[in-house]
Amino acid sequence: MRLIRLGAEPSAIGADVRAALTACGAGAEVLGGVALTGVQPPDCPVPLDAIVVLPKGVLVIVGVDLPDPAVKLEAPLGGQWKIDGWPLVSQDGAPNPATEAVAAATAVAQRIQAMRAEPLPVSTVVAVGPFVSQVVQPTVDLNRGVRVLHPKPSTVLSAARELATSTVPCTADHAVKLLAILQNTGTPPEARSLLAEGFSDAVSPDLASASTMLIPKVNAKPLVPRKRLPWLYVTAGALVALILLAWLLVALPGDDKPADATPAPSTTQPTTVVVDGTTFVPKEMKKDKDCQAPAFGDVKAWLIANECGEVLRATYETTVKDKQASVMVVDLDLLDAPSAKALHSVVAQPGSGGVNGLDGKPLENAAFASRLKGSHVQLAFVVWSGGAGDQSLDPVAKQALRLPATR
Repeated sequence: MRLIRLGAEPSAIGADVRAALTACGAGAEVLGGVALTGVQPPDCPVPLDAIVVLPKGVLVIVGVDLPDPAVKLEAPLGGQWKIDGWPLVSQDGAPNPATEAVAAATAVAQRIQAMRAEPLPVSTVVAVGPFVSQVVQPTVDLNRGVRVLHPKPSTVLSAARELATSTVPCTADHAVKLLAILQNTGTPPEARSLLAEGFSDAVSPDLASASTMLIPKVNAKPLVPRKRLPWLYVTAGALVALILLAWLLVALPGDDKPADATPAPSTTQPTTVVVDGTTFVPKEMKKDKDCQAPAFGDVKAWLIANECGEVLRATYETTVKDKQASVMVVDLDLLDAPSAKALHSVVAQPGSGGVNGLDGKPLENAAFASRLKGSHVQLAFVVWSGGAGDQSLDPVAKQALRLPATR
């Protein structure tokens, strides 16, 4: 088990959760997987004590601090919780704390689905404390994939083995994509480092499922040795080769005379591009096969989790009301039209991130426009040269969508 601490645990019992996960030890000998502690994924309503990504499932762990230690906790999902026979009354009037935990797990599952990552079963673990000796849950709640427990190594390990039961193990590459989607900060570990945590290599399933076959023995006739050419033919062949070599030396031009006096036609690069009366001057262009490298925010998380052919970025300069403005046009070549539509829905959300400029930094407060074109998502960013953008540049951003990303 590899722990990545992204923030403080939101509950007091969260420290016990972290201790129980730490006790599993590094590697896959006990449990394996990666635990994100103190994490709140985008769109999740509450901060979580931990999200555990296992080779066969995802556990969302939400801590609940009880008012007092308990010998027996009755914890139905749809009814009143009782501590040693006494009703547990919450300050917000909720019948039990599990409602919030289930909502958080649902939000995590929806984010994984929205980002089109490799699907794994998402289960809920409600960690209660400071101490509970016995937890009683209805069978129907257990079948729903929800566990209420006091966190210690034995209970956490038991819950993980009962809930993480996917028939298709998660590969190391897919685990990296899941972690990128769920983390609210930082960069996920490299895929090869997760092989030690029980995640499979991407090549292994194919090799394991490959069928073998016996190759029948072929009764081939023995090879007949070639006859050697007479020495006369060999001498004649060598003489012809020497004549050809001499002819080439005479026919080919030397360094002092060009082989072809007619220059090859060159493609004239456009010096300006005019869109609706606005003149744009091309500056730089860059092509990347790694689409997620220049991206940031939710856009980067989506690109990590999904295939993308390449990203093109081109910069332009233009003049707006006698002031210089810088323009960047981005073209993302996706796998197909549905993929482009899914990414565009992420890009269109405010605060969802975007693509950095050619200097590796995002354009500050840039005017922004986007559009779909088949399997491509096209973006345009406009700022004042040497500074940030503002709303007055919005029309220029819409015009810039019609600029080519390649030249």
